[in-house]
Amino acid sequence: MLVNTHKLILGLIVLFGWNVARAQEVWTLKQCIDTAQVHNKTLRINRNNISISEQRKKEAQANLIPKVTANTDYKYFMELPTQLMPMNALNPQAPEGQFRDLQFGVPHNINANVQLAMPLYNPQIYGAIQSTQIAKELTELHFQKSAEQVLFDITTLYYNAQIILHHLAFLDSNIANTGKLLKNMELLKDQLLAKGSDVSKVKLQAEQLNTQRQNVNYKLIQVLNALKLNMGISFEQNISVVSEIQQKVSLESNTRNILDLKIIQKQNQLLHSDLKTLNQSRFLPSLNLIASYGTTGFGYDKKPNNFLKFYPIGFAGVQLSYPLFNGTVTQLKINQKKLEITNNELQSKLIIEKNDMEVENAIQQKTIAQSTIINTENQIALAKTIYEQTILQQKQGTAILTDVLLADNALREAQQNYLNAVIDFLKADLELKKLAGTIKN
Repeated sequence: MLVNTHKLILGLIVLFGWNVARAQEVWTLKQCIDTAQVHNKTLRINRNNISISEQRKKEAQANLIPKVTANTDYKYFMELPTQLMPMNALNPQAPEGQFRDLQFGVPHNINANVQLAMPLYNPQIYGAIQSTQIAKELTELHFQKSAEQVLFDITTLYYNAQIILHHLAFLDSNIANTGKLLKNMELLKDQLLAKGSDVSKVKLQAEQLNTQRQNVNYKLIQVLNALKLNMGISFEQNISVVSEIQQKVSLESNTRNILDLKIIQKQNQLLHSDLKTLNQSRFLPSLNLIASYGTTGFGYDKKPNNFLKFYPIGFAGVQLSYPLFNGTVTQLKINQKKLEITNNELQSKLIIEKNDMEVENAIQQKTIAQSTIINTENQIALAKTIYEQTILQQKQGTAILTDVLLADNALREAQQNYLNAVIDFLKADLELKKLAGTIKN
């Protein structure tokens, strides 16, 4: 019994330790990104879209493969077809212009054949093959853009979680300071050196800080849940992020790897391919190889000459088709494609101008944020010194509670300004990487 009890206790200790380790699992940004690349549902959908575009390309190429069809039909003529035959065809003495109606054939007709058709040259098929190849490349660019967006979203959420952790650390420090101040005020009140309203003010501030911490902690849970969603993992999995924020200064690059611009350019290729196909379909013929082999059956079910006879039939040849006039439908489609190409080129110029503007804004915001971070760090250090000196003066009776509260507010304001500056820096740096196409680096 004693041995079993020890085993049970040891098992509970191991299980508790594993749960604690699992609850405190810290994920790096790289781990989050790597997990999203495998499990993110948006990326999985876009990978499937690439496979779909590949199948469409193969479908277009399959139109060059010969097509074989089997056909059969049965017809029963209740009234045989009637033809008019000139009477002088059998009787030269008959006057010209007189005809006799005759019914040809038998009531039962059976046809069965196998037909083969293979395009030798068809501009629409070759145009479709080229278009599906460009469409496949376009789908791959959309996947890259989706991957960049997922990476951008995950990095943004990760940075938000880090900022919130720093905010919580500041709040914990402020709550601890307020707790010490409250004890000191209660002691002064017991010694009749402070008023009850002063103690109430400090209690109110302590309650406000605790409420703020609860709200910030709830916001952290929301951000982590959004991070899990983008990573494609279960909400039940407990994760945290690295608290240390890496404020690396990335080197500015003059190169522009704009996926939006690449997508527009690829769409331009697709539009020109469609336009080329339309022009070719107006002036170039289509040439097909055709062949058929089968049998034709004739049946008669009246006595005394009832019969059912089959006769073979087969042919092979080529079929040339040349468009003469289709009601200006093709010309109207060509006009539409030309307008779409014009819009595409305008959109390409707009993307370049917009990107240049956003890059300039991001560089300025990043520069200002770097300077602000240094200033706010100095302000936090100075505000801490002032707060500590004011607390000491308050103990010595040379400062009142209002001075302490003002010093505490100044410290919290400096902390918030620092967090805002870090947010601006990280946001500008991430936006700049996205605009330069180096976000994956």
